[in-house]
Amino acid sequence: MALHFVVDEAGRARPGDTVTLTGAEAHHAAVVRRLRVGEEVTLGDGRGAWLTGECAAVAPKEVVVRITARSDAPAPTPRVVLVQALAKGDRDELAVQAATELGVDEIVPWQAARSVSRWDGPKAEKGRARWQTIAREAAKQAHRAWIPEVAAPARTSSLAELAASAHVVVLEPTAPHALTALDFTDGRDVVLVVGPEGGIAADELDALAAAGATLARLGDTVLRTSTAGPAALAVVSAALGRW
Repeated sequence: MALHFVVDEAGRARPGDTVTLTGAEAHHAAVVRRLRVGEEVTLGDGRGAWLTGECAAVAPKEVVVRITARSDAPAPTPRVVLVQALAKGDRDELAVQAATELGVDEIVPWQAARSVSRWDGPKAEKGRARWQTIAREAAKQAHRAWIPEVAAPARTSSLAELAASAHVVVLEPTAPHALTALDFTDGRDVVLVVGPEGGIAADELDALAAAGATLARLGDTVLRTSTAGPAALAVVSAALGRW
């Protein structure tokens, strides 16, 4: 499989044009992956554009690709959104990486009541940017035409509002319904809500359920916060016919 790179310029390019990789992308292509003139690569802008091209010039600071073909992938619909509670260590970041590789369309950081990690003040934008970088790199590795957006951190009240127009599914080990038993065939977006290490607080569960969210479990085991979202995403992707 050809190497894949993400560059904003790809969105404007057409067959016959050239696209130049610079900075970290050029270094990775020329020095790390040792691309040679004439080798085929693919390029994308993360917003649906998909280009195939051949390396016309290769240097550590600049790689020139001549475009030979282009296609445009439509945005997935319905969308699958992961609401990931902030967690200590790198567990939330592991969830972002895996969910992106598995095809999530948007990621929403959630400042849950029991989240040990706190994104206060300037730390919120720094954390969001960090997650966006992780999503970008994971999407590139997975050869995705669309890179999921990382939204601004959300509170429980804003999550409850989503239930008016989407399937909001709160992953809760004690829930009476299994995720595999839910029906997602009406075309609405699916929002998967994953709590922090200590679980979702009772008042948060009550608020989400009162707004119309469905509580659902994943099997008979209790999964880590880094595992639950990707596991649920796999179930939903199969139900939607993506896999």
